[in-house]
Amino acid sequence: MSDLELARIPAGEVTLHDARRKTRWTVALEAFEIGVYPVTEQQLAEVTGEAAAHPRRPAREVSWLRAIRFCNAASEWEGLDPAYSFDGEDVTWHVDADGFRLPTEAEWEYACRAGSTGPHYGPLAEVAWTSADGVASPQHVGGKHPNLFGLFDTLGNVWEWCWDLLDPARYDDYRVFRGGGFADDAWSVRASTRRGGPPRVTHDDVGFRVARGGFEGADAAQGWSARADVERALSDGPLTR
Repeated sequence: MSDLELARIPAGEVTLHDARRKTRWTVALEAFEIGVYPVTEQQLAEVTGEAAAHPRRPAREVSWLRAIRFCNAASEWEGLDPAYSFDGEDVTWHVDADGFRLPTEAEWEYACRAGSTGPHYGPLAEVAWTSADGVASPQHVGGKHPNLFGLFDTLGNVWEWCWDLLDPARYDDYRVFRGGGFADDAWSVRASTRRGGPPRVTHDDVGFRVARGGFEGADAAQGWSARADVERALSDGPLTR
């Protein structure tokens, strides 16, 4: 399979914001790795056996569940321990596994910001494909400037799935996607914007990038925990992590 080029992201902190619930929380992150680019059509095709019409464009119309299965397939290809196991469509993340996985929401925003504090890590026209470019589809990965971590297309081009639940009290099993897409305006293409969708559903502007990194513990890592998911599903009050 074509190499999934990864960048090493140092340990640090990121503050997340849930606008609907009017909450902010700070996450301390251990070092991890994340894709320099979104997964491309070619990389997805090599796992699925399907043809890639545009090999260098980011894969899109990929459900969250399919992205999870891609991560496991890529891990097996590389001889790594798969990060996920399945019970039907219920997915368990084995946080100590060293295989490919989706980034947590906190990892994604920290990697996207690369030390920046504003809505964008650079002038939007220079770093992201958006509606302002007048394009009708995603563009080849790496066509705009990277952030200071050397990551391309974290803003614009396609939204990117994360591991986390969006808002289980209101949206049940919806998973987060981040970053904005080629048809979105500057308000949506921001480092802090949170959106999401059902794990089985595809969208024409949503793809994903992979991460790697195993951590001690059974059900919590990098800003996510199974306990917090349960608490959020049962209560619409302040978020606890």
